[in-house]
Amino acid sequence: MQIKADPLTPEGFAPFGDVLDATGGPDKIINAGLCGRYHDRARLDFGPETGGRAGISIFKAEPRSLPYLCDLLERHPEGSQAFIPMSADPFLVIVAPDDRGQPGQPRAFLTNGAQAINLHRGTWHGVLTPLAAPGLFAVIDRIGNTANLEEYPLADPFTVIA
Repeated sequence: MQIKADPLTPEGFAPFGDVLDATGGPDKIINAGLCGRYHDRARLDFGPETGGRAGISIFKAEPRSLPYLCDLLERHPEGSQAFIPMSADPFLVIVAPDDRGQPGQPRAFLTNGAQAINLHRGTWHGVLTPLAAPGLFAVIDRIGNTANLEEYPLADPFTVIA
């Protein structure tokens, strides 16, 4: 199966998470008028029942290229996960709705180099897929002692094209 990667838009990505960017006018002007604040762009959710806390980590992933063969999806049932690139390079985002405890029909999105994402808690997604070096991301997610990762190897991998 092949799927085409769509441009990342807040409307298209809404079932899976939030798009973080600085589009439109800022919500507030701060720092003596020298900084626009685009306020509260992600719904962080670490689940009150999990006993975890928010943490910021740095991920460094190997760059990939399109077409890209996807053979594994994963999800984090106990917390949302935000990926904030530390370079102005596009990256690939693969997501799928839940279908009775397993991934449903996958979708793919390409960021524009000035976007970050926040995956909602429990959203099936592909692995971190930068399309250029250095593949460096700040990641905000749940830190805790309980398992927060479910992996789903795909019996029928699919290819993402541009």
